[in-house]
Amino acid sequence: MPKFAANLSFLFTDVAFPARFQRAAAAGFAGVEYLFPYDWPAHDVAEWLKAADVEQVLFNLPPGEWAAGERGLACLPHRQGEFAEGVELALNYAMVLDCERVHCMAGLCPWGVSEAELEQTYIANLQFAADRFATVGATVMIEPINSRIDMPGYWLDDIGKAHRLLDAIDRPNVKLQLDLYHAQIIQGDLARTIEAHLGRIGHVQIADTPGRHEPGTGEINYPFLFGLLDRLGYDGWVGCEYKPQTTTEAGLGWMRR
Repeated sequence: MPKFAANLSFLFTDVAFPARFQRAAAAGFAGVEYLFPYDWPAHDVAEWLKAADVEQVLFNLPPGEWAAGERGLACLPHRQGEFAEGVELALNYAMVLDCERVHCMAGLCPWGVSEAELEQTYIANLQFAADRFATVGATVMIEPINSRIDMPGYWLDDIGKAHRLLDAIDRPNVKLQLDLYHAQIIQGDLARTIEAHLGRIGHVQIADTPGRHEPGTGEINYPFLFGLLDRLGYDGWVGCEYKPQTTTEAGLGWMRR
């Protein structure tokens, strides 16, 4: 059975962030993830993890000015210094939280910059991040995110492109974060995508489509895909990054089944 991690940026949002760790543990989750921890001191977050007895599975590198609409810095020329500062901040959090995976958001396509320059910047930044996180035994994730519905203009919006970038980055601790919700919107064919790229997948995330709600509310056959992950020997985490239709607990029947 896959190991499920609650994404605390999406689940249990009826309570304040510190209380979500205990709620996740009480609901049966052994791990947690979320978008960003930087609004809270790392040692406070570590205490919340310890008190709830859950593992920190994943968080994102600083994305730039999130409230202003920025969605990552990795592909953006002339922001390398800010990107490097974000790597160091995330590295400190990863060490305190004993987190082995971080996701590096690519960013939105800026106007007037060539694809070649964006790719060159992205590869160099990912190599830098990978080398820094290798010092603590952590893995950097890259994730194709659909640009049609959820994140218009996102630069890394194609799974084939992600694999070409992994080849170019050429670091053993850079892996694919396969969000099956985004993958379904981008190209579908989820079972064969998993089978073809299993060796490169370092983390899986889930939500159903349309609506980005819990498994069982849309078109994706999650019982089949969970069984496939088991048969293929996937031993990583599955992050639950979905919007509950009602309350988080009321929508967890899929996990109990």
